[in-house]
Amino acid sequence: MLNQAKTILEQTFGYRQFRPLQQEIIANVLKKNDTLVIMPTGGGKSLCYQIPALIFGGMTLVVSPLISLMKDQVEQLVALGVDAVFLNSSLSFEDYQRNVARIRRNKIKLLYLAPESLLSGKILTLLSSLKIDCITIDEAHCISEWGHDFRPEYRRLITVRGKFPEAVCIALTATATPRVQEDIKANLKLDNSNQFIASFNRENLFLQIVPKDNPLLQTIEFLAQRPKQSGIIYCFSRRQVDELTDALAEEGFSVKPYHAGMTDRERKRSQELFIKDDVQIIVATIAFGMGINKPNVRFVIHFDLPKNIESYYQQIGRAGRDGLPAHCLLLFSYGDIQKIKYFIDQKEEKEQRIAQMHLSALVSFAETIVCRRKPLLNYFGERYTIDNCRMCDNCLAGKKPLQNITIAAQKFLSCVVRTGELFGAHHIIDVLRGSQGQKVLKFQHQNLSTYGIGKEFSKRQWLHLSRQFIQNGFLEQDTKTGSLRISEKAKSVLQSGEKVFGHLVEEKADFRKTPKSEQEYDHSLFDLLRKKRKEMADSANLPPYVIFPDKALIEISVYYPQSEENFLQIYGVGRAKFSKYGGEFLTLIREYCEANRIAEVGRHQRKSLKNRTKTGQKPRHTVIGEMFNTGISIRKITANFNIKETTVLDNLYKFIQDGRSLNRADEFKSLSSLSPTQQTEVLLNFTKLGVEYLKPVFDEMDGQISYDELRILRLFYLSG
Repeated sequence: MLNQAKTILEQTFGYRQFRPLQQEIIANVLKKNDTLVIMPTGGGKSLCYQIPALIFGGMTLVVSPLISLMKDQVEQLVALGVDAVFLNSSLSFEDYQRNVARIRRNKIKLLYLAPESLLSGKILTLLSSLKIDCITIDEAHCISEWGHDFRPEYRRLITVRGKFPEAVCIALTATATPRVQEDIKANLKLDNSNQFIASFNRENLFLQIVPKDNPLLQTIEFLAQRPKQSGIIYCFSRRQVDELTDALAEEGFSVKPYHAGMTDRERKRSQELFIKDDVQIIVATIAFGMGINKPNVRFVIHFDLPKNIESYYQQIGRAGRDGLPAHCLLLFSYGDIQKIKYFIDQKEEKEQRIAQMHLSALVSFAETIVCRRKPLLNYFGERYTIDNCRMCDNCLAGKKPLQNITIAAQKFLSCVVRTGELFGAHHIIDVLRGSQGQKVLKFQHQNLSTYGIGKEFSKRQWLHLSRQFIQNGFLEQDTKTGSLRISEKAKSVLQSGEKVFGHLVEEKADFRKTPKSEQEYDHSLFDLLRKKRKEMADSANLPPYVIFPDKALIEISVYYPQSEENFLQIYGVGRAKFSKYGGEFLTLIREYCEANRIAEVGRHQRKSLKNRTKTGQKPRHTVIGEMFNTGISIRKITANFNIKETTVLDNLYKFIQDGRSLNRADEFKSLSSLSPTQQTEVLLNFTKLGVEYLKPVFDEMDGQISYDELRILRLFYLSG
């Protein structure tokens, strides 16, 4: 049967080989051994039950917690030629009855249901006369009270197993600590010997945590580096979602909100626009994303602190499912801890204890100075031994020279003691800097010996220092009140003069560090393929990635397949998909290659081309720069490449960074809508602050000049 599984993998799903553990799991399920699968989001869990479902003679039931998740899975399976349906409240009466009729006629291989539906007498009666070979429980962590998304109805699924004794059970989740894993096995009565745990490490995700300073400007700067990319921004509250969505829309970003305060219709509309690439960015509460299998999400931003590591891991797992690099940014603030703690305090005592443990683990992860993968994977019971993952901010920061900050540490720690270890960092800093604030005067802290002894540092510098004191174990923070208290380790600094080393100046967050894909590809062809895919997807009312994922289009733009045989070698292209969509794509590829005199890359050439551009082709920024220098206007260049003006400007800046020059400076000046006085002020600030980063100039001008204007005038400055 494994040979049959490999054939289905290649011909139906379009993959040449199994991912780690998939083959072993499938073999175990085919032997009718109950199975627990712990595998990261994007690791290929779905194939572990979908391939057996196509081999079994009977039907496979899939228990799924969200309507959107069922819909997404079924759409993708139907596009592959697989007989799959779902039954839930989103269907019209006619569609529901049509699906039931197909189920009764044994025409369905996979049936997706919510746990509540499966437990209903109506559905159990429908299924009682059918051959059920497999019961799949997706998002199985919902079974456990120790999990982050407990659903009581999941614990009743054990009763369904008794009604179908011949069916094998497979439970799958991406987020389960060792304790949750044990809970799942105990509840479903699964055998320990049939447990498969893949690595939790998502190697393609770049992890970055930066202090939340001015979160809106930080977010805008991040997004400005990623034009045309799909991403999700998570916020703590509905109000924050609405405010951030409005602010980003005013800045010209393609963005929609998603939260529980919207109507079902509004939420569905936002989700569909995002999935179909009609909107690039979704700003959402945690209500969004569990049912999303959009593979080309290139970034996830946590605008606010998530509640626990499971939530964080699950949410960043929505990025980079295609295996290409993606960026995960968390804006960290100790103030956010208090928001979460407020909601924890509303829970019952047992739930409070569990939630507090989860929050403490998350804060430790955020504060770590070692490779971020070490505490993250350790939380899920996996030991990560590599010292430098090269895919997190801590590892890329390298070793920076440390300064002696002992005196600053003694001042801060002493002030914590003298204020009674009852206050947070902001109040301690106010005392050190000699503030006349109401709170300082209320507690008469202006009379302390530490009052005003820290004026040599700004509030921002003191906050940066305080974070280091916490990270290095000199201070402990009460997550309930936010107050600081000194540790045993701090006493040696205060009493014995032990030296403390750190950094006085906080390094500016670099949002451009996401490693790029190793594969260089033909961007012009890729854009044409994306446009064709969008046309076909809209015509079929499908998300574009259901037709072909970005990874497939990138491979096509590297290898230029011009025959059916070679097209079928592309990632994710099976025979069913090729028969539906391949013909139109082949026509487009052949026309493009003929017009540009490009030859197909044979299989024997592919390895040698993996890290190169195609022979004789210049990088796109070089082509654009040379076109501009021959007198072609920016407007014509945007039309020629079907890209935005900002993308042309970014390519021209890359052209200059290569050491080349642009010879038509006046065109940039004419593009600017600023007054001559404003232009002069911007240019003077470039002279003073440099041109490598735009944010210093943006800040210097109090955010009154947009980043688009700064890009234009930077090119004028460099060309002049």
